[in-house]
Amino acid sequence: MKTLRHLTSTLLMATGLLFLAACGDSNARVTLKLTDAPGDGIEKAVVTISKVYLKGSVEGEDGKGDVVLLSEPVTTDLLTLANDTADLVKDAEVPPGTYKELRFVITGGYIQVKQDGASRIFATSASYEGLPEGAQVDGDLQMPSASSSGLKVKFDKDADVTITSDDDQKVILVDFDVAQSFGKEAGNSGKWVMRPIIKGADMQFSGNVEVTLEAGSVSLPLGPTQLASFSAVLINADGSRETLSFSASTATRYVADFKYLLPGTYQVDLVAPAGVSFTTDITRPATATVSSGAESDVHFVLTSFDVE
Repeated sequence: MKTLRHLTSTLLMATGLLFLAACGDSNARVTLKLTDAPGDGIEKAVVTISKVYLKGSVEGEDGKGDVVLLSEPVTTDLLTLANDTADLVKDAEVPPGTYKELRFVITGGYIQVKQDGASRIFATSASYEGLPEGAQVDGDLQMPSASSSGLKVKFDKDADVTITSDDDQKVILVDFDVAQSFGKEAGNSGKWVMRPIIKGADMQFSGNVEVTLEAGSVSLPLGPTQLASFSAVLINADGSRETLSFSASTATRYVADFKYLLPGTYQVDLVAPAGVSFTTDITRPATATVSSGAESDVHFVLTSFDVE
C-alpha cells in the first residue's frame, strides 16, 4: 500500500505557474494535489483513500460517466500536509468535458486526540491496516457513506470544471479541513464521526498570505530576535486555525508564509509567548483576501510589549 510520504511532492513555483509540454493526444492531464487545514487537539488524522473519480457527463471508464483518477489505495496522515501539498494523482488522462465534482472513497482511518490528559485513538476498525503496530483503540470512528458512494468534493464556488482538448494540464487543489471534519458524536457514546469538509479548486495559480512582524520603535528585552517567539495564526471562513512560527527575513523583520490556499477571505492574528501582552499598529485580527495566483500581505508593527 502506498503512502503519501513515498510519493514525490511537487512544489509550485513562486509565481504558481505550471509549465507542462503538450500531451500529444486529445485528452488533458489532471494532477490532484492534497493539502489540509489542521485541527486543534487532533494529533493525527490518518485516512486510506482507495479511489478518487470525477463525476460528469462524459462517458467514463466504468460506462457511467465517471473518470477514475486513483484506484490504488493511498494512506496518509492529513496533518502532515499543513502548509504543504502532496501529489495524490499525477498526470491522469481525462477526456474533454464538464465535471461537476470529485468523489473520494475512503475505506478506513483513525484519529489520535488529546482527551482527559491522555492520547486516545478512535478508528473505523480495531483491525484497520493503517493503525500503528500495537496501537490500542479506545473507541469508534464512523465514516457515513465514505466507503460506498464516496465523499463529494465541490469545486470552488460550486462551479463546474471544464476540461478541453486544448488543456495541457489541469491542477485541482483539494483542501481537507481537519478541524471541521471530525467531531464527537452527540450524547455519551464516546464515538467520533467524520463528516468531511473538503473543498476543491481548479488551480492554475496558487495563493498565499505572507505575514510580517516588526518591532518598530518598541524596545524588546532580547532584541529583534524575540520576534521569533511570536506565531502567526490564519483563520479560514469555517473557523479552522493554522499556526506558523515567525522566522527572520532581515535582522529586524520576521515572516510567516501561509501557502497553497484556496481563494477566499481569511483572518490573520498574532500569538505572543506566555506572559507577554502586546499591541500592534493595525487592528487584530486583520483581514486577508486570497486570489488565485496572488500573494496577500499583512504587516504588523508592535506598538507595545509588556512582560506580565
